[in-house]
Amino acid sequence: MGLTHLFAGYHSGLLHGRLSDILEFICYIYQMIQHILFDLDCTLYSVSYGLEEKVFARMMQYVARYLDISVEQARAERNKQNNRYGTTLEWLMAEKKFSAIDDYLVSVHPEDEADTLRPDPELRHFLKSLPCPCSILTNSPGFHAVRIVKKLELEGVFYKIFDIEGNRMRGKPHASSFHRALDTLGLKPEEVLFVDDVPRYVEGYLAIGGRGLLLDERNAHADYPHERIKDIQELARFLN
Repeated sequence: MGLTHLFAGYHSGLLHGRLSDILEFICYIYQMIQHILFDLDCTLYSVSYGLEEKVFARMMQYVARYLDISVEQARAERNKQNNRYGTTLEWLMAEKKFSAIDDYLVSVHPEDEADTLRPDPELRHFLKSLPCPCSILTNSPGFHAVRIVKKLELEGVFYKIFDIEGNRMRGKPHASSFHRALDTLGLKPEEVLFVDDVPRYVEGYLAIGGRGLLLDERNAHADYPHERIKDIQELARFLN
């Protein structure tokens, strides 16, 4: 029986809270997890910091300058292509003949971008206590990922950081982004649990046969048809 059909069979049980169904489902699906891939932004820190909103605002300001249009027009242009491209940068490169990649990344991710973040010793302890190694898979550049990890004081927690630069600027939900990480880890999709706050990124991983969890801190995706959690520490109930 495939995982999709198995989940469909148990989903109604999960919704009705039948403990035996929950335990059987968890034991079957997660018994083979050997590694966890975490998204970075709004996954390893709370969306309430507002960092991603500011990043997106800087992206749209950059796009507006580059295309010589208003910020509102830039948002509208980007939204039309949102499901086709994983990132704004990929869209610019594919559709707008954009090549100033380094300038874009530095503009979108200034040195003070994470100054409001605070160390999270509780998260560090939790991640270190997990029964398998962890890595990061992000659509951000490497310098941004390192900056965030340092601000959260999570150095030494992650086996590897997979950034968008390492995949020729093609990020999630492209299958190549996931396969690059899996090939490096030497693991199969079903052996790696992927956690992200963006539904289409998680669904991209599910599409290649992986196991994915949506982190939905604010219950913004109540109609999401697959497994989701509100807090990263809920992982414990899947892995213990």
